[in-house]
Amino acid sequence: MRKIAVLTSGGDAPGMNAAIRAVVRRGIYKGIDVFGIHNGYEGLLEGHITPMTLGSVGDIIHRGGTILRTSRSERFKTEEGQKTAIKQLNNYGIDGLVVVGGDGSFNGARKLGEKGVPVVGIPGTIDNDIAGTDYSIGFNTAVSTAIDAIDKIRDTAFSHERTSVVEVMGRGAGDIALWAGLCSGAESIIIPEASYRIEDIFERITCGRNRGKMHSIIVVAEGVCRAEEISVALRERFKLDTRVIVLGYLQRGGTPTAYDRMIGSQMGAKAVDLLIDGHGGNMVGFNSGKIVYKSFEQAEKQVHEIDMSLYQLAQTLSI
Repeated sequence: MRKIAVLTSGGDAPGMNAAIRAVVRRGIYKGIDVFGIHNGYEGLLEGHITPMTLGSVGDIIHRGGTILRTSRSERFKTEEGQKTAIKQLNNYGIDGLVVVGGDGSFNGARKLGEKGVPVVGIPGTIDNDIAGTDYSIGFNTAVSTAIDAIDKIRDTAFSHERTSVVEVMGRGAGDIALWAGLCSGAESIIIPEASYRIEDIFERITCGRNRGKMHSIIVVAEGVCRAEEISVALRERFKLDTRVIVLGYLQRGGTPTAYDRMIGSQMGAKAVDLLIDGHGGNMVGFNSGKIVYKSFEQAEKQVHEIDMSLYQLAQTLSI
């Protein structure tokens, strides 16, 4: 293993730069030449590959997003595209590849691995929805950002005696909504993993109003429904003054937390070690408080599951 490369793919996540920095510096420390692939798999197809030095990753650990930039590539999904990607890696003499991203990125990494390229994946997505790991880079920062926003929204909701419906990211996983809702004291949390009835939200609103509480916060994951739908139902039922706040891409940006910097650094270093030790075809994970690794095939057979005990806790604390 003389030359390795690193790319970031799919949605950006705070902490990706910490992982990139760790890959580059661990590689150089081990006597390996490290290259950065810009703009994800699309950049790989185009040959946007440059040497990385210690200075290339100086002063980036605190920055959100990814210095290598990212994209989604439809061309790479094709057999021809994957052959082109391998040709580009061969042109630069690259012996191993580190891919930082989510499920789609891992899918691409697995395809390259099946064609003989030593690849290691690092989970990086704010949704925290990758099977095979308890934690994905970016989740902690995204939750912290959402909580900070909800705390500010609650101040105004209290002052104006209104109900605010906050929509957070999470198409197929409710981790952000659950954590942000529980940690900000939301009265109702709506996630894909748990069925909900609008009548239950009505009941919680009614109970609060009966004891003199004139404001409420409802957190909804985007994968369940739109916040506007909940808002309309509340206005029709209670004639409430409601506001809809869609946090959207706000959750992806910002300075990564210490936790995301730490996990990103550990995972980046581990990925390099796996390549050196001949363990391509694996993803780095975080299970039971430890950095581990498992094959893409093993991870693919698993299903990401939310901790429903946290949802039940939120239900009992928001009465």
